[in-house]
Amino acid sequence: MALKSFKPYTPSRRFLTTLDKSEITKQTPEESLVEPLRRTGGRNNHGEVTVWHRGGGHQRQYRKIDFRRDKVGIPAKVAAIEYDPNRSARLALLHYADGEKRYILHPVGLTVGATVQAGPAADILPGNALPIRNIPPGTMVHNLELHPGKGGQVVRSAGGAAQLLSKEGEIALVKLPSGETRKFSVDCMATVGQIGNLDHENITYGKAGRSRWLGIRPTVRGVAMNPVDHPHGGGEGRVKGNHPQTPWGFPTLGAKTRKKHGGDKWIVERRKK
Repeated sequence: MALKSFKPYTPSRRFLTTLDKSEITKQTPEESLVEPLRRTGGRNNHGEVTVWHRGGGHQRQYRKIDFRRDKVGIPAKVAAIEYDPNRSARLALLHYADGEKRYILHPVGLTVGATVQAGPAADILPGNALPIRNIPPGTMVHNLELHPGKGGQVVRSAGGAAQLLSKEGEIALVKLPSGETRKFSVDCMATVGQIGNLDHENITYGKAGRSRWLGIRPTVRGVAMNPVDHPHGGGEGRVKGNHPQTPWGFPTLGAKTRKKHGGDKWIVERRKK
């Protein structure tokens, strides 16, 4: 997959780049695997904005994805590779031998017509899912479970891959894409390979409207506001000073916000800054 650029016959086209979608083989989603996606506009059940700069955007349908990979021992054939508007990764549509259809995240090297399988007896091939106990050290994996049976929760975005470093007893060490080295139970499932769509991080939107298509609304700087609206606001001319704060006066931009939830005991080495 490569990036496409355009002749700059308008200013917004000069830097705009898109992905060459030649690997996508099916244009419409599988009807049995989609459901409506209710948009919140960043608001909670009281109507308050809890996540700012969200709203608008193109309508989407949610594709139900098999993060658990719990159909153990049943082979499946890759029927198509599809686009998903809800994530950066592509999807692979699987037709199982028992007639069921499911979506999985599409890894590099998995082509239409290939066969994938889940379970301890599966081969170490892209798209196959196994417990970490059955994966050899050094293997690149994605869609890892944090708790056995809960379904994959980490390493799910385009180009993502974690490396299984070692196993000792019931604990495995895995190096995540962020640079963090973390302990996992050897009973957690992981999928072999690196997630596809590697050029996603190199896309240039080219114009503000393209962000609006994705449901991203404009961000106004605090220093451009009035004092009544933001702690950084006001002043005759530009004013330096005042520690970085949110509109409600809480520290931001470097202030530690990690909750004490007991997860630190699983971290061996922190992510690189």
